[in-house]
Amino acid sequence: MSLVVGLLYFFLRRLAYLLSISVTKPAERNFPHVHSFVLPDPSHFSANLLYSPLPTNSFFQNFAVNNGNESEYLHPYFIKPSLSSLSLSYPSIFCNSSITYQVFSPDLTISTQDKNPDQHPKISSFSDLSVTLDFPSTNLQFFLVRGSPYLTCLVKGKSEVLISSIVTIESMSFNSILTKYTIKLNNKQKWLIYASSPIKFSKNDKFSITSDAFSGIIRIAISPDSGSAFESILDQHSTAYPVFGEATFTNLFTLEYRWEKQGFGDLLMLAHPLQLELLSSAENDKVVILKDFKYNSMDGDLVGVVGDSWILKSKPVPITWNSIQGIDKKHFPRIISSLDNDTKNLNLTATMSIKSSYFFGKAIARAARLELVAEEVSHPVVIPHILKFLKTSIQPWLDSTFSGNGFLYESKWRGLVTKLGSNDPLADFGFGMYNDHHFHLGYFLYAIAVIAKQDPDWGATYKPQAYSLMSDFMSQNPNFKYPVLRNFDLWKLHSWAGGIPEFPDGRNQESTSEAVNAYYAASLLGLAYGDSEVFELGSSLTSFEIMSAQKWWHVEENSELYAKDFVKENRVVGILWNSKRESRLWWASAELRECRLAIQVMPVTPITEALFSDVGYVKELVEWTSPALKRKDVDEGWKGFYYAMEAIYDWESALGKILDLTGFDDGNSLTNLLWWVYSRKH
Repeated sequence: MSLVVGLLYFFLRRLAYLLSISVTKPAERNFPHVHSFVLPDPSHFSANLLYSPLPTNSFFQNFAVNNGNESEYLHPYFIKPSLSSLSLSYPSIFCNSSITYQVFSPDLTISTQDKNPDQHPKISSFSDLSVTLDFPSTNLQFFLVRGSPYLTCLVKGKSEVLISSIVTIESMSFNSILTKYTIKLNNKQKWLIYASSPIKFSKNDKFSITSDAFSGIIRIAISPDSGSAFESILDQHSTAYPVFGEATFTNLFTLEYRWEKQGFGDLLMLAHPLQLELLSSAENDKVVILKDFKYNSMDGDLVGVVGDSWILKSKPVPITWNSIQGIDKKHFPRIISSLDNDTKNLNLTATMSIKSSYFFGKAIARAARLELVAEEVSHPVVIPHILKFLKTSIQPWLDSTFSGNGFLYESKWRGLVTKLGSNDPLADFGFGMYNDHHFHLGYFLYAIAVIAKQDPDWGATYKPQAYSLMSDFMSQNPNFKYPVLRNFDLWKLHSWAGGIPEFPDGRNQESTSEAVNAYYAASLLGLAYGDSEVFELGSSLTSFEIMSAQKWWHVEENSELYAKDFVKENRVVGILWNSKRESRLWWASAELRECRLAIQVMPVTPITEALFSDVGYVKELVEWTSPALKRKDVDEGWKGFYYAMEAIYDWESALGKILDLTGFDDGNSLTNLLWWVYSRKH
């Protein structure tokens, strides 16, 4: 299939999605429009993509902001564009007890001899698994497909290709038909260059080689293993190259990758450890896993997989309103006593004084938890009061009448911002810069779902706003208002929270539990409205987010994923970046282990049980955190999450400590913790 036909196929697939949107879906009621004073303009790289919503937490976000020349890690290579060239790096990994990161070094830089500085590079297309960069100034086009062991470049117009390095090129050899070159650098790297037709390279000096006039495909790959078997695999699959890839949820908890390839032969890609774990052998009979073909990565070894379509199946998770295991009725009286007290103390005036979208969301989600606990312990007398509180609190945000803040729609990047965030990039924890959208909106959706479940008429009235909030971070179908899955990364299989700012280490995420809560809340919204599509998508994303948290954020004592120094000092990652891991939090030092535990646990809901299903790991986490609680300045709210974890394996000990607490996190309550403790296995 030609490149033109392939791209047309991709466009038609997208158009089909758009046309398939049901006309019975609620018409999205617009929040007021605003011009943001803090959002930057998209970079020149994005100039031809402005007809559709631009991604705001994507794997190539650095290419879409500022000058578009900050590097991104695309597994297994760093990619760094400039005005007229592209550099790639097979990174080394630095690690100590508090940080581990991949080090970018421009091992090879690709350009051409003829350059036109007036023609800016651009992103000509992107998809779930790939991005294409065009360099009109040098007649080069790069198909950057995540997980490809090759960098693929289309050379147009009979250009002389220049390949340079920052280190000495010690040697260059080639095959008899001039379609494969091997260059060895003095940093002990061996790079292979493949061409779709004969090409003649000559050494210019110690640091560069130049070809004669050439038009066609060039593929470049490092061979990190010196064995001939490794190189022969690269040779064998060098003629089949992907130009884009997309990921589609085909069934509940089932994700399909499909790459459009050019050339001939079988497609060779790389899978990270979680993808490898989820590759369903029953549905991937045409996929071949090359267990000994490995590239290094901070995410774990990237293993060779042959096949242009993969099926990934995650573990099913229970999406329920109430506890999974239930509560013995003998414990109802104590929970009801606390419930009466917490309900009586709901303070509408205090809640309405909260201007932060994050903390307001936590406050209403906390109240929604009281309503669901009341249902579970058969105490309906408090429900009308809780529902009145919830409706009175949240309606001004949905009606756009809330004093001091509120949700607004901006059309530059296309999505929701807050009134405060549209004027201050730091307000609402950067919500106006598209930071943490799933965290904030997840809390709102949780409360809305609970109200809609109890009061369908109210739910119908505010369904358009509810779906707008959900679509901002969990839109599955392409539209002209929100990007598809703003936060969730369909290749890494978890969310990013870092918004659009340029970061040398790519996107980042701190709280996995709040990410899980966002998709769990969306699933509950689907239940409340009887929307199977929303329910299934939210459930699937919840499952993948949980498995990613367990894979990359939860650090077990015997973990071989990270270096020994890092594993020894950490049971949980603080901030996970695309190419870095840190112990610290954005708002707390690494020494505050109780904070690091809490931010990976909050909020405590029924889905928490699935997130922390490994009791052995939970014990390790609690024991690791324990010394931190000996400090006198530990906040009572953080202790509550620590005791919630302890309750998973020792509920009686945790119960006594919870009853002694003098305060709770603003998204938590004594009632919720008692519900949690008494719903553990006794």
